[in-house]
Amino acid sequence: MSTDRHQQRQQKLKEQVDARIDAAKEARGILIVLTGNGKGKTTGAFGTVTRAVGHGQRAGVIQFIKGEWPNGERNLLEPHGVEFQVMATGFTWETQNKETDTVACQAVWQHGKRMLADASLELVVLDELTYMVSFGYLDLQEVIDALNARPSHQTVIITGRGCHRELLELADTVSELRPVKHAFDAGIMAQQGIDW
Repeated sequence: MSTDRHQQRQQKLKEQVDARIDAAKEARGILIVLTGNGKGKTTGAFGTVTRAVGHGQRAGVIQFIKGEWPNGERNLLEPHGVEFQVMATGFTWETQNKETDTVACQAVWQHGKRMLADASLELVVLDELTYMVSFGYLDLQEVIDALNARPSHQTVIITGRGCHRELLELADTVSELRPVKHAFDAGIMAQQGIDW
């Protein structure tokens, strides 16, 4: 491709991008859903938390399903003012007790509702919330009401597989992670610092 032709193509691309930037006038927090069967949903959410904190913004994290094992993201972010509230019961297939899981979920959800009402937080992560809705531990309408009532500048990230269609419809941005290949499927153990 000639230099002139490359420059013309890039100029056209620049004009298209500039037009989209000019058309984006609304300033408000957004609802992001990271879903799908692929690895990286929580990792993506924490990348955004790190970015927000790096810009001097305040963030809070609610972790459903997670246990009490070491958490590298928490180790890094909590000293920078990020509040973590963790369900700390572990995976539901380990506990196998819907009643105690529901009680634990409801307890951490109270912190989630508090964070969603906190105007000082620019970002709230509801990690693995999708499972809480699909398992019936949380009422979908209660979640939607809390999301709709949050401060207008606050961004929320919901992670987890099988996100309910009403949450997908409510979201401003939805990314679906699709598995192509995973080391665990080849018998490679999950690794501290990489997988958790």
